[in-house]
Amino acid sequence: MVLGTECPSIIREGALLSLSDSLHIAILASVLSLIIYWLIRDSHRVRNRSGKHVFITGCDTELGNSLAKWLDKRGFCVIAACATEKRGQELQSCSSLSLKTVNLNLADSNSIARAVVFVTEEMAGKGLFGLVSNAEGTAPVAPTDWLRIEDFHSVLDVSLLGLIKITLKLLPLLKKAEGRVVNLINAKGLMAFVGGGYSLSKWGMEAFSDTLRIEMQHFGVKVSIVEHGFFKAGVVNSDGINKYLLRLWNRLSPEIRDSYGEKYFVEYIKAQRSSMKRLCDSDISKVIKCVENALIAKYPRTRYGAGWDAKFFSLFLSYAPSCLSDMLLCMTFPAPAASGRSVPRVLINI
Repeated sequence: MVLGTECPSIIREGALLSLSDSLHIAILASVLSLIIYWLIRDSHRVRNRSGKHVFITGCDTELGNSLAKWLDKRGFCVIAACATEKRGQELQSCSSLSLKTVNLNLADSNSIARAVVFVTEEMAGKGLFGLVSNAEGTAPVAPTDWLRIEDFHSVLDVSLLGLIKITLKLLPLLKKAEGRVVNLINAKGLMAFVGGGYSLSKWGMEAFSDTLRIEMQHFGVKVSIVEHGFFKAGVVNSDGINKYLLRLWNRLSPEIRDSYGEKYFVEYIKAQRSSMKRLCDSDISKVIKCVENALIAKYPRTRYGAGWDAKFFSLFLSYAPSCLSDMLLCMTFPAPAASGRSVPRVLINI
């Protein structure tokens, strides 16, 4: 009798365990299938690159210059935009004959119009396969009340509005070729930890890129963002940072200067210099390989992360609770004299 009453419960428990195990196996199999599908999909490449034109802005920077040379060697017909004719000639002298250069000032509408005419003529009736925007305006990084409106314009007119202008002008050519748009964005812009137009421009670039991606997919145009960290090749040296901050400090009114204090100024410079030194990566090829993948992948990713700080530090802080990121930044940067807090030396170098 005891065995007879226990058997049904044992059978029920066995059935439940079996159902639970089957569910776990099904979930695991689904996850593995998705991973395998993604890996196979991500491995597909565009086969024929010859005759495909790629227009790159900001080729007078080391990143843009290296990217133009890299894609030129990979068989693309590169059109490199440089701010000066001298930089363009230097780039052409160490590249193949298929690489062309054009002068471009993204803050000047007339310069943008001339560059678009040049690109259109180079296409000879064909579409533009790739637009890579490496737009970096001079980036005043300082407390907000140290700045004037022209300091914001110096960044936004190039890094955001200039990027939007050149993209809008070239969209017809990109739609004709069902091409790609790749926007290079510093991941530090995802977290507004300093005043000025730098973070504003990066957030704006993210929003513009996402909107463009959603709208242009109907025309076969693919849009990717390469979020990269700081690289030694693209960072202003410490002397340049010191001179810039000193110029801002000297033009402040006595009232604002007294509210911060001389000690704050000294420690703020140290914090900026130290964070740049610790975060900068020397391997610029990480960015270049991400850009190449966005151009040659049959199904390019929406976002690429290049550099350890972009993949971990900036991404983490951008999603972390505000109280945590605020606390970290308060420990990193000094406090103004008027706040009543002591102005410690830099405790944490981000």
